[in-house]
Amino acid sequence: MKRTFSFGSEREGLVVVTGIAFIAATYGLVRLAYGLFLPDIQTDLALDSARAGYISAGSSLVYCLAALCGFLFGRRCPRMLIVVATATAAGGVWGMAAAANLVVFGISAVIASVGAGLASPAMVSVVRRNLPAERIDRGQSMVNSGTGPGLVGAGLLALLFLPGWRLTWAVIGGITVFITIALLTADRPGSADRDEQRDALSVDWVRRHRTALTAAVLLGVASSAMWTYGRAILVDTGGSSQRGTIVAWIMIGVGGAAVAGSAIPLAKWTATCAWILSCSTMTVGILLVATAPGQMVVALVGCLFFGWGFTSSTSALIAWTSAIDATRSAAGTALLFIALMFGQAVGATALGAIITAASYAVAFVVAAAIAALSIAVSTLERTVRRADAEEADAMVEPGRAPSDEPGQQLSAGPAPTERVAGDLGVQPCR
Repeated sequence: MKRTFSFGSEREGLVVVTGIAFIAATYGLVRLAYGLFLPDIQTDLALDSARAGYISAGSSLVYCLAALCGFLFGRRCPRMLIVVATATAAGGVWGMAAAANLVVFGISAVIASVGAGLASPAMVSVVRRNLPAERIDRGQSMVNSGTGPGLVGAGLLALLFLPGWRLTWAVIGGITVFITIALLTADRPGSADRDEQRDALSVDWVRRHRTALTAAVLLGVASSAMWTYGRAILVDTGGSSQRGTIVAWIMIGVGGAAVAGSAIPLAKWTATCAWILSCSTMTVGILLVATAPGQMVVALVGCLFFGWGFTSSTSALIAWTSAIDATRSAAGTALLFIALMFGQAVGATALGAIITAASYAVAFVVAAAIAALSIAVSTLERTVRRADAEEADAMVEPGRAPSDEPGQQLSAGPAPTERVAGDLGVQPCR
């Protein structure tokens, strides 16, 4: 194939490939690998579960703050965000590798999470300014799928180096720096993306995100079952060895990586239709792990489904905010990812209480029910779009039909989702 990943130029392909690798590093290798290496870290540093939870909570809080910075500055200075993300991610894991006590380790772990919070909104802007409009959605979906390869890479490093977690963190920091250099080399800043619209925080803009925000919080609550307790439920049932739990983690990554292959067909769907498919797949994955955790083959299939469903759901969130207002997609991505992380923090706490009071299986079934609820909420988007369209029509100048000038943007705000999808060459899901 002469054109890299079927993109229009070699440089476009390099931006997508290095973007995938950057997300893989900041998310799959740095942020999410904490849970993968935690058992060995606990042994060496005498880290109990309560303190490990405090570190995780601090990491989530810092992630939200970093994503808020991405919300404010993602459009105007994405390269600066990429540099800061790398400095915090690599510096954090190197600090964890060198930590001689819990205080240094905990602070370093929290700092490392800054990278993931800054990475997504920065990459939204980088993709938008390096790819033509007709390939932006596909490029965003492929870049966002980088979490999957990162999880696979973390699992492979765990198989190679554990229990040597310090060496593993040191290697991960070096990989992250190398990837960032390649990404900054491939990126070409353009004058069209210098200024973020000043009214990005307007009440109307946030209101048009209300359904997506609700769905993102519910996704976070549901997905926290696997991210926080996925390995624990496998160990608790005794149906998997320590190596088997690492293989299950790798399968989540394989599912996430598969999103890159499905990016082209999913780009032809509206964001809400892609969301329904993605969340449905994730729901099935959670249920498989919940109902048959002792059966390794079934659990591996469940992890695969979860990995694809969760990662493609986050891609759908990016497409969702782009459909609402493409000019502020970096800010919208940060907003929705903050909601997602808030949901994960709530879910980890609530599901932990359910596990203590009942069992892992009950908690996972509850998580699956919440994932199904997020699917139901997404169907409200059609009602919201219809109401927005009627409101826009009411503001059209009297005596002139809304269809008098096809394709003209109404003064009430950005076009409804289906119109934006049509402008990008995407066929709405009827």
